[in-house]
Amino acid sequence: MADVTALQPSFAELGVPGPLADVLAAGGITVPFPIQAATLPDALAGRDILGRGRTGSGKTLGFSIPLAAGLADGFTSAGRPRGLVLVPTRELASQVQAVLAPLAKAMGLTVATVFGGTGQNAQVTALRNRVDIVVACPGRLADLIEQGHCHLGDVEISVLDEADHMADLGFLPVVRRLMEATPADSQRMLFSATLDNAVDVLVRRFLSDPAVHSVDPVTAAPDAMVHHLLTVAPADRVGVVAALAGGSHRSLVFTRTKHGAQKLTRQLAAAGIRVAELHGNLGQGARERNLASFASGAAPVLVATDIAARGIHVDGIGLVIHADPPAEHKAYLHRSGRTARAGADGVVITVQSPAQAADVRGLMRRAGVSPLTASVSPGSALLRSIAGPPAARVAPGDQPKFPAAAVAASAATGHRAVAMSAGYRRHRKR
Repeated sequence: MADVTALQPSFAELGVPGPLADVLAAGGITVPFPIQAATLPDALAGRDILGRGRTGSGKTLGFSIPLAAGLADGFTSAGRPRGLVLVPTRELASQVQAVLAPLAKAMGLTVATVFGGTGQNAQVTALRNRVDIVVACPGRLADLIEQGHCHLGDVEISVLDEADHMADLGFLPVVRRLMEATPADSQRMLFSATLDNAVDVLVRRFLSDPAVHSVDPVTAAPDAMVHHLLTVAPADRVGVVAALAGGSHRSLVFTRTKHGAQKLTRQLAAAGIRVAELHGNLGQGARERNLASFASGAAPVLVATDIAARGIHVDGIGLVIHADPPAEHKAYLHRSGRTARAGADGVVITVQSPAQAADVRGLMRRAGVSPLTASVSPGSALLRSIAGPPAARVAPGDQPKFPAAAVAASAATGHRAVAMSAGYRRHRKR
């Protein structure tokens, strides 16, 4: 793996075209993140890329620049996109699109999302209208291909984002089928928070002499995170979570199940906390509205399930609260990676019952985390010191009504979103 130092060159020094570097600078982005500094020169030169960086490391921008730059010239036929990004969740698809769309528009390209949980008619129409880049979840894309609405034989650049999470969700068989439908000599980029055995199957099968870059240890938790492990009596769990989430910080609360997320959301709302929920029982429109409300601050608390962890890219999350400890250490790191993004500080709290202590201790050890431990009740002074001053409470009937707004690009990038564009084309050389 290539080592990346803290001293980063400018985008221009990495070979990013001048017009694109100028647009980035106008948006306040002048210094690339380590994963971007490592991968951009090779990606812009057309090489296959194997990149690993933890959540919040800037991987999306790392593949967005070369993807849009590389497709600037050329003709897209109906139903035959030239760019493909595969992601594990609907939320991540929407947010990757938010990063890509302004860049693509400036390059004369179009972007569409393809995922389940919503009707396929608009997606089919976009394909018929010769969309250039498709950001897709594997299942729905495979369905559209089987129906004859989409073909991947013209794909020039493909990206696998959050590959490890796709493996965790059991998507590897369909991902392999989709990748096998793309030309063998096309450029392929794989980005992942971890590079374990399941991801290695994809690497060996589909990447050709890739440039390999890693910016931190596999089990690393960001240095800016402070980890707390709080032991509570089962009867006090909701009260403790409410005391933490009811403070001045934007808080993301994780549960293991959809039912648990729904129940905890109702309980926090009953405590007067402005809260939204994100889980698989919600329709796509509701998921987008709730995530947008969290990103805008209308609901400063979001209760989410594990599967939503990879699709939440929102700046300014001060607290991540594991209301239910995750099942394994990778999930802990991915959940926790929602805070301490882009060099900011963050606090991660795990709430455990005495019966869970042995399992959680092993999880922390595997994650490489040494948390601050305490036993607490809802009125403990430690909770007040972590949560900060209490936020104003609202009556359950006065919970905010979230507007039907799309998730903004600023919520998607995790790094001061800008409209990114450039008139540039770098042909791939094999």
